[in-house]
Amino acid sequence: MKSKMTNPVKFASLLGLVIIFLSFIAYGSLNRIYSLPENNVTNVKNTLINTVKTDASLRDNIVDFGTELLGKPYVSGGCSKDGFDCSGFVFYVFQHYKILVPRSSSQFNNFGKEIPIEKVKKGDILVFLSPTRNVIGHIGIVTNPKGKESDFIHASSGKDMKVIITSLKKEGYARRFVKAVDVISTY
Repeated sequence: MKSKMTNPVKFASLLGLVIIFLSFIAYGSLNRIYSLPENNVTNVKNTLINTVKTDASLRDNIVDFGTELLGKPYVSGGCSKDGFDCSGFVFYVFQHYKILVPRSSSQFNNFGKEIPIEKVKKGDILVFLSPTRNVIGHIGIVTNPKGKESDFIHASSGKDMKVIITSLKKEGYARRFVKAVDVISTY
């Protein structure tokens, strides 16, 4: 009689262990299916799902990262936290998000998707003429889109000689404004 009772107990114990083991396997599989790896691509039942940051959150992140650099000094040819020129600043900020933009402001002449200033959004790039020549010579990143009164962050070589936020309605910039460029939507 004792051996007959032991077998059902052993069987129930073994069955319980198997159920626990299978539960751990199932939990691990579900965890892999529903948590995305760092490259934002996962395979769920042989279907690729690509999770992309929303355009708005990427734009906010770009502006937030740029504003962390406010006050950094203007350095001709600079492209690091030690100092920036205008294109070095824009290049550095966008490079942080793995978005390739030209390193030189003059290369923005034919770069990106030109958009009307009335449709400008956070993270778009404003392109200006040089203060001394009739060529592209300055760029900045829109922080507060308000059409022709938008604010933008840039490395200023003027009297401030640092990364600052300026309004497009400021005469020196309004007069030299060439175009607005959307790089993020084309990214």
